[in-house]
Amino acid sequence: MARRPSHQRRRKVVYTVCLWYQILMQYAVHIMNCCTNEHTDDEDDEPIPRTLPYGALVYRSGFIVNTRRTNDVNCLSMLRMRRRIFWNLVDLFKSEGGLSRTTNMEVDEMVAMFLFTIGHNTKNRTCQVLFHRSAETVSRTIKKVLLSILNLQALLIAQPVPVPENCDNHKWKYFKDCLGAIDGTYVSVRTTTASQARYRNRKGVTTINILGVCNQNLQFVHCLAGWEGSAHDSRVLRDALSRPNGFRVPTGKYYLCDAGYTNARGFLAPYRGQRYHLQEWGVNRPRTAEEYFNMKHSKARNVIECAFGILKIRWAMLRDTSWYSPRMVGLFFTACCLLHNFIRTQGGADIFEMAYIPPLVEEQGAVEAIDELPSYV
Repeated sequence: MARRPSHQRRRKVVYTVCLWYQILMQYAVHIMNCCTNEHTDDEDDEPIPRTLPYGALVYRSGFIVNTRRTNDVNCLSMLRMRRRIFWNLVDLFKSEGGLSRTTNMEVDEMVAMFLFTIGHNTKNRTCQVLFHRSAETVSRTIKKVLLSILNLQALLIAQPVPVPENCDNHKWKYFKDCLGAIDGTYVSVRTTTASQARYRNRKGVTTINILGVCNQNLQFVHCLAGWEGSAHDSRVLRDALSRPNGFRVPTGKYYLCDAGYTNARGFLAPYRGQRYHLQEWGVNRPRTAEEYFNMKHSKARNVIECAFGILKIRWAMLRDTSWYSPRMVGLFFTACCLLHNFIRTQGGADIFEMAYIPPLVEEQGAVEAIDELPSYV
């Protein structure tokens, strides 16, 4: 058998030597980090392991080690949540989500890879460079974590609670037995030339139409993603109500909705032909009973706008055009809603929620509040 040319043999030898050199350097850096035993300010952080797990010699990034030792500001910038919430999420995946470590990858790295992808709307090749993984590994890991989040839907989805009669909240005390608010939103997607007409909305952008339902605490109760951007909001709602295990409204309860939906049983819409949106009022007070009702209705229904605003400013995949298919974008939106509920249950408002929580929302509106965020978001 003919021997390989000399220049090819030299190239192979140089590549092998460089690869082993990088592996040894990663191994040395990890050993030094484990022996340093630096103290962190957060007492809830897990202790840094003293021994390397099986397969740690495989070429990997120190991203997770830096996440353990960094502060909450950097963790919010990279993973879109605080360190304590991130490690609680990792524990949830291990115990309830059915996500387990592989030979060469731990669960925390899987979750961090998924959060970084949806938080910054990055391509596969960007994760390859940051986490030092192959394209197939990155794609398989993201789909695996996505499936695990969707399996936690029964645990992470919020339950609607009606407004009690003795409610003292200035927004909801006028709407007894109200469960929350519903509305639709658009997310930009990439489609083929043949299907662009179906996904083009009224503004001429190829999007998918998503129905979102949230309670008074900005937690999502139901989400239906996947309809084309040309579909009307009422059509998406009818589809959600017609499904066997779809959206249900208990008898005697209702949700607040805008004028795009029908004022029917279970859904309370505002008066048409009257001022409604918060920016339309200004310093002018309502002159009629209909305008007064619309003003109170708008302040309470604005909770769904705040929820959508927090969701899109936290996860860049939802506010920018993604590189995934429309079907995958719909699944990612549902996963982001579940992660949003988990972050809300952990307590403590971060920089993303502070931009949309009143009184800033009532003064400027959810759309204009995005300008108050720092540059790194």
